Amino acid sequence: MTSTDFYFLGGRDLEMRAIAELLAVHAPGRYADHGLAWGARASDYAQPLRTCLAAGQQPVLVELAWDLPDIPVDRVVLIDHHGAAAGISAPTSLEQVFARLQLPASAWTRRLALIAANDRGHVHAMQALGASLSEMQAIRAADRAAQGIEESHERAAELAVAARERLCSGVLVVRLPHGRAATVTDRLDATLGGPGYENLLVISPQELNFYGNGQTIARLDATFPGGWYGGELPQRGYWGHAHLAKVGAVLDLLAQNETVNPQQR
Repeated sequence: MTSTDFYFLGGRDLEMRAIAELLAVHAPGRYADHGLAWGARASDYAQPLRTCLAAGQQPVLVELAWDLPDIPVDRVVLIDHHGAAAGISAPTSLEQVFARLQLPASAWTRRLALIAANDRGHVHAMQALGASLSEMQAIRAADRAAQGIEESHERAAELAVAARERLCSGVLVVRLPHGRAATVTDRLDATLGGPGYENLLVISPQELNFYGNGQTIARLDATFPGGWYGGELPQRGYWGHAHLAKVGAVLDLLAQNETVNPQQR
């Protein structure tokens, strides 16, 4: 960490909470956390960011999309592992902040490793670290809590999962009455005791999210630009979009997509 670093934190989940906890210990008073939701942008910190620059500090933006064209982007440090920065070998935001703080390897705890794995590749990545079922359940529960998921979200997801549909290509479709898709993915995950899925589309009131095959994610992103994606690409990951007018076209693509479940071919 340089002596002038000042961190601005993005959308809240377990990884972002862990980053805030690290900064509270190793960079106290040198970060701002507005408790933002996913999709947070640099403009959410526009004034404090400008104040930071004027004071000669180095802004470090963690998972904040850059949308301040009047400020040269090379004046800030962008830390992320979504979109173009995603990948199975790409360091997570937690790992990048840990490295920037120049902390010793001994400070990298089992919990931090599991949080980073969870954020990169969900349950599958934690399993690759040899995580026990209780460890994975605890991390997933903590992540849902950090995202602000409440009991009402969980109960609604239980009903939505029970009413799930299956496309001819094998993709599961869940129509969720809220935007907390983790309540669906965790319930369906076979490792966590669910029925399992290879590919899943969750349709929420304001967005849709696909989880599964990396080739399918690449096709979705190319066909419907302007969304978001990440995960353990190019093998597996997730893709999402906020334009619900595209739901029918997305369903058509998934129903016809031969790469959506190559194990069944």
